Amino acid sequence: MAVPASGSPSAPTASATTADPRPRPGTGPAPAPWVAMYHSVGDCSDDPYRITVTPGRLDAQLGWLRRRGLRGVPVAELLAARARGGGRDLVGLTFDDGYADFVEHALPCLRRWGCGATLFVLPGRLGGDNAWDPLGPRKPLLTADGIRRAAAEGVEIGSHGLTHVDLTAADDATLTAETAGSRDLLAELTGTPVAGFCYPYGTVDARAADAVRAAGYGYACAIDPGPLTGPYALPRVHVGQRDTPVRLLLKTRLHRLRRRAAAGV
Repeated sequence: MAVPASGSPSAPTASATTADPRPRPGTGPAPAPWVAMYHSVGDCSDDPYRITVTPGRLDAQLGWLRRRGLRGVPVAELLAARARGGGRDLVGLTFDDGYADFVEHALPCLRRWGCGATLFVLPGRLGGDNAWDPLGPRKPLLTADGIRRAAAEGVEIGSHGLTHVDLTAADDATLTAETAGSRDLLAELTGTPVAGFCYPYGTVDARAADAVRAAGYGYACAIDPGPLTGPYALPRVHVGQRDTPVRLLLKTRLHRLRRRAAAGV
């Protein structure tokens, strides 16, 4: 079931036959914020980890959100809106690893649909590639200039660690470098404080979360953090090439059932 790539972001409409995925007032505790997790945007013909969506698929997915009265925003904006008691029409959009194709392919889609996003990058691998992936093609990562270009377009820049290592297996020195060290480098690169962190591989434990908090971040994203769910272990929903409107709708419904907001979220 394909979503048309055409449409205007300024006048979203809801389908009369498709359930609205937004929470309704008075229906019980609010779910944790809905945060979508993307990675690369480009050719997905060789994609063993299913981390890539084509530009056309991303465009269709953003259009699906907008037609249901939802808007993708950076995570910091989403959390600020939730803290004010609002944000029910907002969805967090995140892109992990800082692939160079973000500027070429993702930014035009975000502009087209009036959406924002958070881009989690690796300041210890600027201009490198995804050497941590044993399978699949080498994908180039953004340079410092590419990250600054994304920031100039209003994209929130967050840290994905320094070099993409599992923080739950890191020694103390590595843990400090990957959290506090990467934050300092990104602040120097962008000229602005860095609020967000994203755990490489989505793995997090109490020690890693404490290190992220101590480094001065305001929030951190995981994937499925279990009981650690909260501002420093936000759950996210993977969105991939196979996610058609039906699958997206199911994912929003499952999120409402599985995830309840923790204190401060």
